[in-house]
Amino acid sequence: MTTKGTTKGGKKVRDVMTGDPVTVTPETTVMDAAKRMSTADIGDVLVENGNGVCIMTDRDVVVRVIAEGRDPAKTTVGDVCSTDVATVTPDTPIATLIGLMRDKAVRRIPVVEDGRPVGIVSLGDLAERQDPESALADISSAPPNN
Repeated sequence: MTTKGTTKGGKKVRDVMTGDPVTVTPETTVMDAAKRMSTADIGDVLVENGNGVCIMTDRDVVVRVIAEGRDPAKTTVGDVCSTDVATVTPDTPIATLIGLMRDKAVRRIPVVEDGRPVGIVSLGDLAERQDPESALADISSAPPNN
């Protein structure tokens, strides 16, 4: 489900999204995807599956792989990623994005253009750019505590 913006003026997704998302194929092992997430210090990868965009988060790794006793070196991203993913375009109004995140109860939404992932928006991105004085913005902008 892709939501396109139709209003003029105001902030758009392109103003708050993180561009150049890390993408993998459904055949990528969870271990390889997790290593990419670790290297990039991110909590998700986007999965291009030919029918749209899916997402695998660090939570998916824990709940759908580790907790189920699956081998991350043998389990593929396609086996555990979330497939019914709401997406937006770079021109989607921020108010529409926030409503979609609230309605779907999600923390991240992929940004697609011409069927290809071009970015991602997280709650942290919104907080940093919309309410930079908030606690969530402080947490989101803090350096990693590895």
